[in-house]
Amino acid sequence: MNTLTGAWDWLTDPAHWSGDDGVWNRLAQHLVLTVVCLVISCLIALPVALVLGHLGKGGALAVNISNIGRAVPTFAVLVLLLLTPLGKWGEGPTVVALVLFAVPPLLTNAYVGMREVDRSVVRAARGMGMTGRQMLFHVELPLALPMVMNGVRIAAVQLVATATIAALAGGGGLGRIITAGFNLASTPQVVAGAMLVAVFALIVEGIFEIAERLAPRWARGVR
Repeated sequence: MNTLTGAWDWLTDPAHWSGDDGVWNRLAQHLVLTVVCLVISCLIALPVALVLGHLGKGGALAVNISNIGRAVPTFAVLVLLLLTPLGKWGEGPTVVALVLFAVPPLLTNAYVGMREVDRSVVRAARGMGMTGRQMLFHVELPLALPMVMNGVRIAAVQLVATATIAALAGGGGLGRIITAGFNLASTPQVVAGAMLVAVFALIVEGIFEIAERLAPRWARGVR
């Protein structure tokens, strides 16, 4: 209880929320890193998953290859990247490591969503004379959208939780609060930093839940 009380005291101290090392600045850094990595991951994974899901070829292989990244700890990938020339590019290694971590759920969910689209609907669209492009964007993608967005939600929450490793490479984010607590042998600060990351992840999860509830019925897969 003393540790939790100390963590609460740390969080409620206004001095810890302002300045370059303050919570607000670290939170902004964490948010930017998460958004950048999520956007890059989506640009890489979603086009591949949608095209392969539409064609029905090579998707299983692509998903299996991307899932290999789940077997390798993100921290280990970050350390290896720091030993390469990429390690001189600021937060480059962190971004690459996090993107590799976020691609599997995006690719898997989007591909599965495309393949689970009712084939009779696809055949009907083809019978109406729709081109492959029209079927992809006007039939298959809208029906697969709930699974696609589920992958985006999973990737976003995982990135928020994992972006703390940026601090280990000298980057910013909420992880700096945790590493500073370790350096100062301040357990309350370490716990406070972990609580901030957990709350941030829950907020991101909540935003996706609210967005899903407010989305049109077709976007939620409801007919």
